[in-house]
Amino acid sequence: MASAQVICGKAASAQIRERLKTQVAQMKERVPGFRPGLAILQVGDRDDSNIYISMKLKAAAEIGINANHIKLPNTATEAEVLRCITVLNEDPAVHGFIVQLPLDTDKPISTEKVTNAVTPEKDVDGLTSINAGKLSRGDLRDCFIPCTPKGCMELIRQTGIQIAGKKAVVIGRSKIVGAPMHDLLLWSHATVTTCHTKTAALAEEVSKADILVVAAGKPEMVKGEWIKPGAIVIDCGINYIPDSTKPSGKTVVGDVAYNAAKERASYITPVPGGVGPMTVAMLMQSTVESAQRFLEQFQPGKWSIQYNQLRLRTPVPSDIEVSRSCIPKHIGHLAREVGLLSEEVELYGQTKAKVLLSTLKRLKDQPDGKYVVVTGITPTPLGEGKSTTTIGLAQALGAHLNLNVFACVRQPSQGPTFGIKGGAAGGGYSQVIPMEEFNLHLTGDIHAITAANNLVAAAIDARMFHEQTQSDQALYTRLVPLINGVRKFSDIQIRRLQKLGIEKTDPGTLTDEERKKFVRLDIDPATITWQRVMDTNDRFLRKITIGQSPTEKGFTRTAQFDITVASEIMAVLALTDGLADMRRRLGKMVVASSKKGEPVTTDDLGVTGALAVLMKDAVKPNLMQTLEGTPVFVHAGPFANIAHGNSSVLADKIALKLVGQEGFVVTEAGFGADIGMEKFFNIKCRYSGLRPHVVVLVATVRALKMHGGGPTVTAGVPLPKEYIEENLQLLALGCSNLGKQIQNARTFGTPVVVAVNAFKSDTEAELQLVIQLAKEAGAYDAVKCTHWAEGGKGAVALARAVQRASQEPSNFKFLYNVELPVVEKIRIIAQQIYGAEDIELSPEAEQKVVVYTKQGFGNLPICMAKTHLSLSHDPEKKGVPTGFILPIRDIRASVGAGFLYPLVGTQVTMSDITLMRISDSEKERMLRESLQRPGPYAALLCRAMIPEYLLVSWRGNVSYYGGPNKAALPRNLMQRISNYLQESFLEMSQEDFCSIPGHIDRILL
Repeated sequence: MASAQVICGKAASAQIRERLKTQVAQMKERVPGFRPGLAILQVGDRDDSNIYISMKLKAAAEIGINANHIKLPNTATEAEVLRCITVLNEDPAVHGFIVQLPLDTDKPISTEKVTNAVTPEKDVDGLTSINAGKLSRGDLRDCFIPCTPKGCMELIRQTGIQIAGKKAVVIGRSKIVGAPMHDLLLWSHATVTTCHTKTAALAEEVSKADILVVAAGKPEMVKGEWIKPGAIVIDCGINYIPDSTKPSGKTVVGDVAYNAAKERASYITPVPGGVGPMTVAMLMQSTVESAQRFLEQFQPGKWSIQYNQLRLRTPVPSDIEVSRSCIPKHIGHLAREVGLLSEEVELYGQTKAKVLLSTLKRLKDQPDGKYVVVTGITPTPLGEGKSTTTIGLAQALGAHLNLNVFACVRQPSQGPTFGIKGGAAGGGYSQVIPMEEFNLHLTGDIHAITAANNLVAAAIDARMFHEQTQSDQALYTRLVPLINGVRKFSDIQIRRLQKLGIEKTDPGTLTDEERKKFVRLDIDPATITWQRVMDTNDRFLRKITIGQSPTEKGFTRTAQFDITVASEIMAVLALTDGLADMRRRLGKMVVASSKKGEPVTTDDLGVTGALAVLMKDAVKPNLMQTLEGTPVFVHAGPFANIAHGNSSVLADKIALKLVGQEGFVVTEAGFGADIGMEKFFNIKCRYSGLRPHVVVLVATVRALKMHGGGPTVTAGVPLPKEYIEENLQLLALGCSNLGKQIQNARTFGTPVVVAVNAFKSDTEAELQLVIQLAKEAGAYDAVKCTHWAEGGKGAVALARAVQRASQEPSNFKFLYNVELPVVEKIRIIAQQIYGAEDIELSPEAEQKVVVYTKQGFGNLPICMAKTHLSLSHDPEKKGVPTGFILPIRDIRASVGAGFLYPLVGTQVTMSDITLMRISDSEKERMLRESLQRPGPYAALLCRAMIPEYLLVSWRGNVSYYGGPNKAALPRNLMQRISNYLQESFLEMSQEDFCSIPGHIDRILL
C-alpha cells in the first residue's frame, strides 16, 4: 500500500492561529481596549520549560493575546506559589492561566494542590480535577480540555475520517494526555481501549486500532508491523536518542517507529512538526474561548452582583428591626463582586472589611466614574434625611437601574450615637447594615485616632516637664542616646535640625548653642491648642487639671478633653491620599507655639512616625453594604463645624475606580449646602483633584415650613399643626432657603437635582409646589422620593434624574483662589454663600491673621466654624437672613489637615448683639432676656469700671471685648475672667448668674 499521508501540525496550527487572530481583532473592535489575557506561572528555571514558554509567548503575541510570564525562584514555598495563583485567579485581565510543569523547586510542593488551585474558569490547560471530572462525564461544552489531546482531536478531524464507530487505542494514561484522550475519543463515539507499557499483548491490541494515539514516553516503542493497515497514527512522543550524524549528537524521535509505521498507516503525524505545534495552538484557542466566555458573561466595567430583595412592611418598623430583618452577604463575596482581589481585602468578621490602598495602584489606568455629592437645605430639628437619601439613591442606581454604584459615607462618632442624635446609618429601608456594627466600633479607626491624638498630648506635657527639670546636656543625652557606643540622629531629628538652620548630621559636632536650640522646644503653655480626646460625650472632662501627682513636681496646668472626631488627626485621615501623604500631614500639625511665637509641630516632638504606625490600618477604607446589597465605603468622620464634614478622599478615589466610567459614587457632605457642600468643593475637591458631576440637594416639606416661619419644635412634643396640615403659604416662604442653597451649589458650576424627601403628612400639592419652586430657582430637576419607606424603588426617579444630570457639561470652579489674603477668602464665603453684608474680625482674630500669614499658612483654604442651623451666625434666623455682619471671634489653624478655621460669632442665641454703648436700663433688659433663654448661653454685662462696654461669652469662653475703639482687654485680665467663667458658668444657678457682672467688676478692679 502507499505510504501514509503526513498530517502536518505546523500547517494546521498556522490556520488555527490565523482564525484566532481574526477572532481577537473582532473582540477588540466590539469592546475597545479589550484584549484576551494569558498568564504563565513558572517555578524555577528549567531549560526545557524556558523553551516551551518562549514558544507560547511568541504565539500569543502573534495572535494579539496579552501574555504575562510570572517567574518564581526555585526557593519559592508552596504558600508563595498558591498566593501568586490566587492573585492571577482574581485578576479580571487574565482569562487563561497555566502553571508550567514540572515545577523546578527545592521545596516540597504538591503539584496536585498547585494545579487544582487554578480556578477552573481560567484553567486553559484543563488540568484541574473539576475540568477533568467534567470531561470524564462528557460535559465538553462546560470545561477546558488539556491542550495536547485537544490538538490530537483536531488533527484526527482534519483527516476527514468519521470517528464514531471506530476502534481507538490510546497508549498512555497520564492526566495530561492519555486519560483525557481516552475520554475525548469515547465522547466522540469511538470504542476506546487504554493501554500502557505494562499491557499484555500490546502489539495485538495496537493491531486492532483504527485510530492509534501514542503518548508513552518511550522512543519508537510502537513498531511499524504492529500498525493496522489504513490506521490513523497520532504520535505525541518527544524523545531524544543518540545520533552521531547530528552536531548535537542526538536526534528527536516519537513513540512510534515512524519510517516503518508510515508504510502501513493511512495518516500519521511526524515528530517533530506534528502534535507539538498543535499543543501551543490549542492553548491559544482555549485562551480566546475563555475570553469570549468572559465577554458573554461579564460586560467589561459591569459588576456581576446579586442584590437583596427587600420585604417591605407597612408601617415601616424601627430602623434596628429593618436592619436585622435582612441577612447581609458575606463581605468577602461582596468584595469579589465589585472587583476587589482577595489580597486587597482584610476581613473583619463577615460583614465588614478594610480595603488596601494598593487597589488604587492596580486600578490607576481605570477611568473614574461619575461623582455625586448629597447635601441639603439649612438643617432643622425636623431633619432632612441626607444619609437616608444617600443610601436610597445608591440602592436605586445599583439594585434598580443595574449600574455600578458605591456610597461613601462618614463613620459616626460614639458621642452622638449614645446621645439624642443617634446613629448615622440612614433609616427605614435605606440603611447601611448591620446598623449596630456601623454605629459602634466598626474596625477601630476612631479608637486609633484617640490613641494617636493622646500620644501627641502626652508627648507635649512630657517634653515640657523634662525641659523644665533637666539641663541641656541631659536632654541631649536622652534624645540622642548612645547605641553600641555611637550617637546617631534619626531622620526626624535631621528634619528638625534643618528647620533650625543647622546643616549638620554628626551629633558630636553641634555647638552648645546648637544643642540648646535642638533640645528645647520652649513651649508656651498658654498657646497649647492640642487637647486630649475620647469618643464619648463626658461633660465632666470639659475642663480638667493635669499634673497633680507628686511625681510631676508641681507642674500642673488646666486642660480639657474634646470628642475624638474633633481631633485634627481625623481631618488629616479624611483628606490624605495615601500613607506617605498622611505621615507628612501628621508631621505638620501645629500643637502650640514657642515662647518666641514660633509654631511647634508634631515633627518637632518627634512622634510623627509613631502616629503613622498607629494610623496605618485606619487609613484603609472600610467596606460594608446597604440593605439591598450595594457596596458602601465607611471612612473617616470629621465634624462639619471645625473640620470639613466629609468622608475620606481615599474612599472616594478607590470607589470611583471600582465603579468604572459608567458607574456612580454617591457621597454625602455634612449639614447644609452652605457648610458641608462648600467645604466639599473648596477643601476636599481642591486636595483630591476630583470634580463632581451632580449635586443632590435634599429638602423636606416640613423643614421648609420651619424656614418659612413655622413654630419652634421641641423633642418629645407632638408637632404643631403647621407641620402636619397643608400650608402652602408657609411652605412657599420657606422655599427661599431652598432657592439660596440651589444658588450656592450652582455657584460652583455643577448641576443640581433636588430630592424632595416625602413624609406621609405631606400633601401632593405641597410636594409639587416644592418641585416647581426648585426648578424655578435653577435646579436641573426636582423629584419626589419615598426611599425611607420603599428603599431603592422609592428613589428610582431621583436616580434617573441624577443619571441625566451627570451627562450635562460641568463648568466646575472653586469659589476663591487660595492665594488671596485670609480676610478676603473669609469675606467671599460670608457674602457669596451665607449672604452676609460684610465680616467683622475681633482683635484676636486680626492678630491670628497676621501670625498665620507670617508663619506661611495664609494660602490655606478656609474652613468656617459656624452654626449649621442658619445661613447666618444666629441659629434663630431661619430662611435667608440678609444685611447681617458676620463676626469672626478667632481663627485657628489645622496645618496638617490643610486649612484655617475661623470661629464665627460669639454666642449662638444672641450673636446679633454688637459691641456698643448702651444704657443701664437696656443692659438690665438684655440681662433679664438672657436669663430667660434656655441653655448655657448668655450676655455678660460689665457695669462698674466700664459700664458702656459689653463683654460677650459663649460657653464660658471670653471671646471678644470692645467699645467705640474696639479696644481689647489686657490678656491677663481676659484670662482671669475666662478662668472664672469656665470654673463656674456651666452649672450655676440663676442667682449665681446674676452675680457674674459684679464678680467680673472685681476682677477688673
